[in-house]
Amino acid sequence: MANQVMIIGLGQFGMSLGRTLSEKGAEVLAVDSDRELVEEAATFCTEAIAIDATDETELARLNPGQRDAVVCAIGDDSKEASIMCTALLRQMGVPLIIARAGDKMHRRILQLVGAHWVINPELEFGKRFANRILFRDVIADTSFADDFQLTEICIQPSMVGKTLVQLELPRRFGVLVAAIRRGTPPRILQPSPSEPLQEDDQLLIVSRGDAIEKLARGV
Repeated sequence: MANQVMIIGLGQFGMSLGRTLSEKGAEVLAVDSDRELVEEAATFCTEAIAIDATDETELARLNPGQRDAVVCAIGDDSKEASIMCTALLRQMGVPLIIARAGDKMHRRILQLVGAHWVINPELEFGKRFANRILFRDVIADTSFADDFQLTEICIQPSMVGKTLVQLELPRRFGVLVAAIRRGTPPRILQPSPSEPLQEDDQLLIVSRGDAIEKLARGV
């Protein structure tokens, strides 16, 4: 059965999220008070409805508690609405509430009223894009916990022909190689500590903090 996700707030982030989730096979219910945005979302989401998500009666009619997840993507210009909506979602028993915050105070309040996961898309994208600018060998960078990230990088010339044992990446840089992307078409391989790395290998690395910067500068 496909994941059932409700997205409340169809700004640039909510609209993009709804489109991507739909393309990946999720059943998406898109919600906004702006009928034009709802009509746009209806072209690719499973269903799109125009309501005021801070109205408890109207929101309850959508049965958010029966969804796998609800994303409160209301923009920064309506912080009070996002807080009220998040509180209502928690009251209605939503199993996973993901709320968008614009600043630290907003984040703290969303957590207090019941959000299970608070995100700041602009901040997270800025951090990832900075790595792409500074370190050209970074292919992709995704945060998956408060201070952890999954990064895919091209190996440095100095790493070619060496094994993971020889490189000692966990000890030297605090990173863990989770997988290796190799070949054409590319295959995802479980890393072998004693197998030499090849020139076109790409490493999928789990790390935290500034470990990727240290790795890029130190190998």
